[in-house]
Amino acid sequence: METAPPRDSEELTFRDATDTDVPALVELIQSAYRGDSSRAGWTTEADILQGRRTDPQGVRAVVEAPGSRMLVVERDGVPVACCQLEHRGEAAYFGMFAVRPSLQGGGLGKVIIAEAERTVREGWGVREMHMTVISVREDLIAWYERRGYRRTGKMSPFPYGDERFGIPQRDDLAFELLVKDLPTG
Repeated sequence: METAPPRDSEELTFRDATDTDVPALVELIQSAYRGDSSRAGWTTEADILQGRRTDPQGVRAVVEAPGSRMLVVERDGVPVACCQLEHRGEAAYFGMFAVRPSLQGGGLGKVIIAEAERTVREGWGVREMHMTVISVREDLIAWYERRGYRRTGKMSPFPYGDERFGIPQRDDLAFELLVKDLPTG
């Protein structure tokens, strides 16, 4: 299937989220990963996890935490994507990455992750970007590998029984740490 080239990235606006963005961001993140709406995109976790992906308290915690930013990506004033950036010493953590399902597969994610990497490199002077991905998400991990991330083999357990992270549909879930070196200068 051929995908349309990404629309000009100059049409995108990147800004820090505020408390007033929380409801829209929760909906965006949920739509990209869970439920039937997520099946319109390729990042869906609907077959491995049910329930919610995040909640207002979780998003608000990122928005308000020192050393943390939630980037909102807008097109024509409408949020189309977001990501969490957290300063962790020499590294930054990248999480809560969501692109509206109807816009997935057209190159928007590549533009956003590149901007996130530039932001943390220039703003915090970090040398690495870290993220965790559910280890059974081979297609998603491969996408990140094509962006220069490498698998570390370092696993952390999935929080079974904590429905804040969803309701697992299988018993082999774990998070794998992916790392990318960010060039300086």
